[in-house]
Amino acid sequence: MKLGLRLPQRLGVDLRHDLVETAKTAEAAGYASLWTYERLLFPETPAEPYAPPNVPWPETQRQAADPLAVLTAAAVATEQVRLGTSVLIAGLHTPVQLAKALATIDQISGGRLVAGMGAGWSSDEFRAAGTTRADRGRFLDETLDVFDAVWGQDPVSFRGPRVVIDNAAVLPKPVAKIPVMLGGGGSAKALQRIARRADGWLPFLSTPGPQGAARLRASWDRIREMACEYGRDTSQMEMVVVGNVTFTGRPAGPDRSPFVGTLEQIMDDIHTVAEAGADEVIVDLNLQDWFTSTRQMLETAVEIRARAAAL
Repeated sequence: MKLGLRLPQRLGVDLRHDLVETAKTAEAAGYASLWTYERLLFPETPAEPYAPPNVPWPETQRQAADPLAVLTAAAVATEQVRLGTSVLIAGLHTPVQLAKALATIDQISGGRLVAGMGAGWSSDEFRAAGTTRADRGRFLDETLDVFDAVWGQDPVSFRGPRVVIDNAAVLPKPVAKIPVMLGGGGSAKALQRIARRADGWLPFLSTPGPQGAARLRASWDRIREMACEYGRDTSQMEMVVVGNVTFTGRPAGPDRSPFVGTLEQIMDDIHTVAEAGADEVIVDLNLQDWFTSTRQMLETAVEIRARAAAL
């Protein structure tokens, strides 16, 4: 199983130097991909908690540098690794402009981009972008439709609820088809959208150990079964699991959350994800306070990569 690494975007990071160093070091260490996440703003009194029932927003996300700008810098600094978003929130973007930006990064990188998309959940972010949380699923569907249209042949004609393109050239085009992966999957409708439209799935591990592996594998099997029912070829579909790492000084108890604990427990979770049939896991160290020290973060990332190779 391959490993990806989340790039530095968080509060306290020296974007000018740390981003390029991280990208180059991760590629040299054998990481297969580099990923960004999206956080538009950080409300002081958010409308929704970060996670139910009342988990506060992580202070480290007070700054989340623009994911597309970060990926562009990583594209220039690397040669082979894939470059992905996990995830962009469709409703925070104008679909045509987003499609054009992604195609441009794909050209800069020589065809290494993966577009991870999601519906989103934060009312504060949707209001700031001039959209609404209630329409987030519709915005995602329309964005995917626009991708299909403008990444295809010119001239492009498209008519949707927000977007109208009348017989126009929309350039640049991607080097080849950009894989579009979808996050989420908590509802039957979300699983259906992944099966019908996506090239892959970006889930979280819900529970450590064999029980978590079984749940993840069952959902992935169901997605691919539905995809086959839609007449799709599932042989190229991927499951890339997101691991938000939080290290603890001593082993976490049996009721711990996935990717929380000692380095040994984190490696156990990576093994669990592999047992579930994942193609890749994204190692996200942004929650760690020491992520602001590039040297310390990269030493840990390189060690995780070396240990995973030995599994």
